[in-house]
Amino acid sequence: MLPACSSGASKAEKTPPASSAGTATAIPAWAKGMKTVTRDRLPAEARRTLELIDRGGPFPYDKDGTVFGNYENRLPKQTRGYYHEYTVPTPGARTRGARRIITGDHAERYYTGDHYQTFEAVVQP
Repeated sequence: MLPACSSGASKAEKTPPASSAGTATAIPAWAKGMKTVTRDRLPAEARRTLELIDRGGPFPYDKDGTVFGNYENRLPKQTRGYYHEYTVPTPGARTRGARRIITGDHAERYYTGDHYQTFEAVVQP
C-alpha cells in the first residue's frame, strides 16, 4: 500500500454531483484541472488492476510496478521514480495492450486507455 500524503495535497474539495446517482465526488488537489473518473466508471479490468495495486499484488505482468517516466509530460512533473505503471488487460489483445494505471507516491491513481496519450485522474465518489 502507498503511504498517505502528509503535505496536505490530498485534501479534497467537494464538486457538483458527478453521476446521475447524484453523489458528489471529492477532487484531490493533485487531480485539479484534469479529467476525472470514479472507479465504478472504469472498465472491469481496470478496477481489478486497482484492487491488485491496493493489495500489493501479485501482478500478472513482469513490467507491472516499474517506473513510469512521464516522458509525454501529461501528468504533473515529478522526480524520476515517483510514478509506477501497471497493465490493465485488454480483452482479445495478444500483448499488454494500451491500457494502464499509473500510480504516484502520494496515492495518486491515473487511468490511460490509449497508451499515455490521455489520462484521467481516478477519484473517490
